[in-house]
Amino acid sequence: MQHEPFMPKGRFISRYSAQSEELFERVAPTPVSNPRWLRFNAELAEKMGLDTREWTGDSGLAVLSGNRPLAGNEPIAMAYAGHQFGQWVPQLGDGRAIQIGEVRDPEGRVLGIQLKGAGPTPFSRQGDGRAALGPVIREYLLSEGMAGLGIPTTRALAAVTTGDLVHRETPEPGAILTRVARGFVRVGTFEYFAARGQGEAVRSLADMVRSETGSAEGSGVHVYRSWFEQIVAAQAALIARWMSVGFIHGVMNTDNMSVYGETIDYGPCAFMDAFDPKRVFSSIDRQGRYAYQQQPGIGLWNLTRLAESLLTLLGESTEEAVEWAEDSLGRYAEGFHQAYDEAFRKKIGLRSVSELSRSLVADLLEIMAEQGADFTLSFRNIVSLVQQARSGRSGKLPGFGDAAALVPWALRWSSALEAEGLTESKADELMKTVNPLFIPRNHRVQQVIDECGDSGDLSSFESLLAVTSKPFLEDSSLSAWANPPKAHEVVRQTFCGT
Repeated sequence: MQHEPFMPKGRFISRYSAQSEELFERVAPTPVSNPRWLRFNAELAEKMGLDTREWTGDSGLAVLSGNRPLAGNEPIAMAYAGHQFGQWVPQLGDGRAIQIGEVRDPEGRVLGIQLKGAGPTPFSRQGDGRAALGPVIREYLLSEGMAGLGIPTTRALAAVTTGDLVHRETPEPGAILTRVARGFVRVGTFEYFAARGQGEAVRSLADMVRSETGSAEGSGVHVYRSWFEQIVAAQAALIARWMSVGFIHGVMNTDNMSVYGETIDYGPCAFMDAFDPKRVFSSIDRQGRYAYQQQPGIGLWNLTRLAESLLTLLGESTEEAVEWAEDSLGRYAEGFHQAYDEAFRKKIGLRSVSELSRSLVADLLEIMAEQGADFTLSFRNIVSLVQQARSGRSGKLPGFGDAAALVPWALRWSSALEAEGLTESKADELMKTVNPLFIPRNHRVQQVIDECGDSGDLSSFESLLAVTSKPFLEDSSLSAWANPPKAHEVVRQTFCGT
């Protein structure tokens, strides 16, 4: 039975599908047999200007499961290419994600709405285009956890189960994630058209993105240069924020890097427990290309690929464009370190960046690595750790290690506070506004996935969402959600779920 298009309240537009048809393929989601709600994000819907009562009814469920079209919007799968683990792949594209529409929110921003797991597209490369329940839950929790930390990210509007099985190593329950972003244009999108010599498509795409990022005025190379510099600055700041919360993206291919400066594509990602700068989670990253400490450099590598794709826009000649791009990219490190130093000086409670603050941060991270200290709890509990270390009590500290290792650092840190006119209690107050207590820990995410899949129990799912949406607030009744994993709970590898 063919459903009539759903006509909800809201300012829906078709910005992307109005562009050149080279940019996408028109394709409808494949219907599912028995859709049911897993969760609808009413708070996000309200921010988007959507009527929750409409969207949580049968019509909203039908749209977000791919069983009913959205009036006035043509569903599309976007074309893109990419460098995957450094290797060029000339055609990728949305193999299991279909954008069903765009909406202009009450603040005037355009937000794309995409169904992930909506069925095969022309870019599926013989895949089924579906998503299993586990990866959908994982992306919902991780993206909303990132939003709770105030870090730019795609958001999860909804998750539904489909009533159908998907086949990976074993048959698994199928699900669809509805994700929302300022846009789904990637570095690989520009690479796709640049590699084909389609200069007008590159320009058209650039103009569309610029129009929604506050850099649409003017013409000529200076406009595109200004826009490119915005992208460089946003990526440097984003990766610095990832580092400040111990986040490892896991698959920083150019096709997984948004030009809007948002975290996108939560596959084999994870937040670290025990700190290790060489830490890798992704099961397919066997060489450590996307390890925690590698992320800043990979960000620059990806931006260099973007610059190569935009050379026709960045100069009157190739030589001029290359010279300018090299100079612009040369400032990436400065922008990253500025954002990194600012984030981490706040994490240790200091008011300003200095050589001393940088040294204190670097030395603390070295001690944490030696001790196998929990990244999140070590920063959250700096004052408590310092007080215990200073007391002379030896032995293991919860989530940290041997207290004696902190004694020399504690003396220097206390002197730095005193020089800035700060007491330890005031520093503690400041630090607890930036150092989260709760993150979507790997073992907790896996617990939620197991419970949802085995029994359909959503209580842990809702509890983890609740604490990570307010990650800085202490609540003794929820303290167990802050605990690092026990030895048998440690998750050592993560998987992309395709």
